[in-house]
Amino acid sequence: MKAKVIGGGFAGCEACYQLLKRGWEVTLAEMKPLKKSPAHTMDTLCEPVCSNSFKSEDLSTASGVLKGEMKLLDSLVVRVAEKTRVPAGNALAVDRYAFSQEMTEQLQKFSAFTRVAEVTCDVEKGFDVTIVATGPLTDEALIPAFRQLFGSDFLYFFDAVAPIVTADSIDYDSAFSASRYGKGSADYLNCPMDKQQYDEFYDALVAAQTVPLKQFENNVFEGCMPIEVMAKRGKDTMRFGPLRPVGLFDERKGEKPYAVLQLRKENREGTLYNLVGFQTNLRYGEQKRVFSLIPALKEAEFVRYGVMHRNTYINAPKFLNSAFQLKSRPDVFFAGQITGVEGYMESAVSGLVSAIQADRIAKGLPAAVFPDTTVTGALCRHVSEDYGEYVPMNANFGILRPMHEVKKALRKQAYAQRALQDMSDTVKNFAL
Repeated sequence: MKAKVIGGGFAGCEACYQLLKRGWEVTLAEMKPLKKSPAHTMDTLCEPVCSNSFKSEDLSTASGVLKGEMKLLDSLVVRVAEKTRVPAGNALAVDRYAFSQEMTEQLQKFSAFTRVAEVTCDVEKGFDVTIVATGPLTDEALIPAFRQLFGSDFLYFFDAVAPIVTADSIDYDSAFSASRYGKGSADYLNCPMDKQQYDEFYDALVAAQTVPLKQFENNVFEGCMPIEVMAKRGKDTMRFGPLRPVGLFDERKGEKPYAVLQLRKENREGTLYNLVGFQTNLRYGEQKRVFSLIPALKEAEFVRYGVMHRNTYINAPKFLNSAFQLKSRPDVFFAGQITGVEGYMESAVSGLVSAIQADRIAKGLPAAVFPDTTVTGALCRHVSEDYGEYVPMNANFGILRPMHEVKKALRKQAYAQRALQDMSDTVKNFAL
């Protein structure tokens, strides 16, 4: 069987390996060295373009559990990362040049592997399967081909997104549920501030450090103002924007708040909340420090920080199923950040899953079922289930099936044990 993989990043390379080890002939279409995106410098494959850290290996974190699941699935990315690692405490960090070179060499060891340098998104006949893994900096030359697949309204450009916190970490004694003017259902959790608290928050926000934008990210954010930019336009600007208290009354205290941050559920289970209107370009540490000054968030656990950069991705729930398979073209799969997963390992596991599923479906086998008790399965569900506005997501315990029956202090350990056991069972049951 023959497969074409488009894109030589983390998702594309992992997909190539999973297909090659299963006996496929694989052609990798990668535009390097013919052309490079503004973020790439090497000619080799699977280049880490930002940090050289792949986050924590600790099983008390979702990123650590994801790596454990990927080991059970024989991930080439994790294996090469461990081989080329550099000291980084509990994190898995790599020598980025050694990592990229080793990934390239491992794929080139397969006689059935062919790499071609071209800027393409050719998903026409000639291959049994095509996996598109062109990444968040998908070249503009590929857009017409995407438009043929999806129609006109298919790409999102997320210039700025707000942070997400876990529901467990919110101080509910400092928050209240209510709808504005009491109209409709109370879908928002309101985090009030009095004048003194607001003044302290404002002073910290306008003085906080931001992340410098790269040259190719300029002029991207005209329609989405960062909260810190809004604050610098006047001390009360936020109180007429995302922190407006109009129409909200705190029944507990019998008073109208001076300012209110609203939190919106990020998933059906209500285990994650989005900070409404708090898109930001603050450094991650500054987000934690400044946003925790809001009383209800004083102990908040941030599972995704706000970011601002160019990131192209499809409206995956509209077009993909949980196998990362295009609903309208069963021979076409998508993988990586183009699908709305966020992060190195998340991209790699999506490539891994798409290749496993493509192999099974092409051979007449049922698609493997990755349960939502695993980080892998929860990410599969994220890209395939529509729940309001679709935004990229990385690995976190908040996307797993909840374990409310387990005490809060023990949940992370319980999530990890359940995820690894369920992934082990999945590998055995589907002979993966």
